[in-house]
Amino acid sequence: MPNRLAHETSPYLLQHAGNPVDWWPWSPEAFEEARRRDVPVLLSVGYSSCHWCHVMAHESFEDDDTAAFLNEHFVAVKVDREERPDVDAVYMEAVQAATGHAGWPMTVFLTPGAEPFYFGTYFPPEPRHGTASFPQVLEGVRAAWADRREEVGEVAGRIVRDLSERTLTLSLAEEDADGEDEEAGSVPRPPGPEELHQALMGLTRDFDAVRGGFGGAPKFPPSMTLEFLLRHHARTGSEAALQMVEATCEAMARGGIYDQLGGGFARYAVDATWTVPHFEKMLYDNALLCRVYAHLWRATGSGLARRVALETADFMVREMRTDQGGFASALDADSDDGTGAHAEGAFYVWTPARLREVLGEEDGELAAAHFGVTKEGTFEEGASVLQLPNTEVLLEAGRLAAVRRKLLAARETRPRPGRDDKIVAAWNGLAIAALAETGAYFDRPDLVQAATDAADLLVRTHMDWHARLFRTSLDGVAGAHAGVLEDYADVAEGFLTLTAVTGEGVWADFAGLLLDSVLAHFRGEDGGFFDTADDAEALIRRPQDPTDTATPSGWTAACGALLTYAAYTGSAPHREAAERALGVVRVLGPKAPRFISWGLATAEALLDGPREVAVVGPQDHPATLALHRTALLSTAPGLAVAVGEAGSEEVPLLSGRSLLDGRPAAYVCRDFTCRRPTDDPAVLAASLAARE
Repeated sequence: MPNRLAHETSPYLLQHAGNPVDWWPWSPEAFEEARRRDVPVLLSVGYSSCHWCHVMAHESFEDDDTAAFLNEHFVAVKVDREERPDVDAVYMEAVQAATGHAGWPMTVFLTPGAEPFYFGTYFPPEPRHGTASFPQVLEGVRAAWADRREEVGEVAGRIVRDLSERTLTLSLAEEDADGEDEEAGSVPRPPGPEELHQALMGLTRDFDAVRGGFGGAPKFPPSMTLEFLLRHHARTGSEAALQMVEATCEAMARGGIYDQLGGGFARYAVDATWTVPHFEKMLYDNALLCRVYAHLWRATGSGLARRVALETADFMVREMRTDQGGFASALDADSDDGTGAHAEGAFYVWTPARLREVLGEEDGELAAAHFGVTKEGTFEEGASVLQLPNTEVLLEAGRLAAVRRKLLAARETRPRPGRDDKIVAAWNGLAIAALAETGAYFDRPDLVQAATDAADLLVRTHMDWHARLFRTSLDGVAGAHAGVLEDYADVAEGFLTLTAVTGEGVWADFAGLLLDSVLAHFRGEDGGFFDTADDAEALIRRPQDPTDTATPSGWTAACGALLTYAAYTGSAPHREAAERALGVVRVLGPKAPRFISWGLATAEALLDGPREVAVVGPQDHPATLALHRTALLSTAPGLAVAVGEAGSEEVPLLSGRSLLDGRPAAYVCRDFTCRRPTDDPAVLAASLAARE
């Protein structure tokens, strides 16, 4: 009989609706039930494409005996971390502090007052390698609750007190970047050139010069770090910054983390060489990396960067786009291996024999050499993940294209990984920005249209009349959960990018409404940002974190969107809010640049102006189009571009701009000063490239 998850909108929760565990969604009623029964709460947090979440579900949550014990002694609450990032963040912080590591599935035991007292991640069904089994953990927690209740309460109280003391302020406790305390009541300062140079030096020390990327295994795509380095190169000319981007992007594009047939990136590599991925594909990774490769092409003209940007954009539209025009959250790592069993990577891996079966002997052998498919295998059971390990061309372009088409067609006959069709506002904002820019750079109006369609969906379905966002939707119906800071910031970023590409000022208007909500509901008294609104559900603490995870932090993403919006509108309050909130980057950037890279990238834009370009002229006039394209292809960090007819009021940046002797013209402004207008794309390009 279905449990209480049967009517939820989260695909992850629906995956558990048929479990014998009597699951509750996160709700006041669940905790009231725990109080009524005087039992603890088991909080299980995961997401639909999480491999080990599926493993634990199959081993434990689908087991009748385990479920019976759980149902008798606990109230079981299941949470989709993508739907409730606030719940995930608060308890993940507790797990990290208590155990020194964290991940998903996340398993936390709570009092009926939602206070955590015991933590873990994946628990096996029987003891393994020194790890207690899940039944042992359940029995231990049950016994502690029954026999040592006072001790449990003391532990829970101490954890909550510790968490409540972690609230970050910009002016207290932290030393500033010069090692001196900020004066009481002073306005935090954004980072300057010295702090950004220190951040570059820190990244240089962490850089893997042999294999690209930063640190060791597992290796995650460092999207925000690469954006910072590209902007730093644009502002300063640093060759070291550009070389780190080029080496990392080539290594990822040649590795198994990149789908050599269908395009798109897996979540991360389990090794330091980018060879074997953890196979799930997330919308946010692909949106961020699509934009990185497009920006690398813009900076260098790299053919590899162009190919990967376009293939990744096409992957998102082909495999992630929903019927409503938005983009689904993820593709699973696991799929049917052809025998009815699910296995990680089954959809993607190959053997030499399978290549020969599809391609014939000669092309099969050449493809094996080209893609690094060996007899021993690079993955499991003799299978290999496709790579491009050789720098020399083993297959000429036409033959390679034919091989890829045949292999892709053969792969399409395999059972496909499951897709989480949930629309997450923030991640769709990232996809909108990536697709709009990629479409503009490479003359792909279909990609710009896909970005516009997703933006339309967000306005229609996720945004209410008070400019408040819903976090998720499914099948065109908004979920019940309020948007968090990253939703407002990333959607605003996507809308502002659409303004630059399309010239339609309505997107800047929508961005302004969202950013006004940010300032009204997410800003703290010291100018920093909280991850949840002031009227959101109260948890054991209000989450607040300026550091990046797999996506830009809501804090620094808000700074970037506020700064860009101020460039379009001249709004001093929005710019001042961004500058003040960037004070945290001045503190953390030199110390931990890999974990606050979007803040560093935004600081690069602030130091550069950001520059503003207003292009005026008839919309379809070749000279207008040439000036507009020149502006979009500038690498100036955080550049704001507006295009419209002379006299247009689409955005304030266009106000008062006129033609130049009857010809389309471009106006470049920076730091409240404008240059003389020009009708020459070469002069415009030189002006935007100047490092001043």
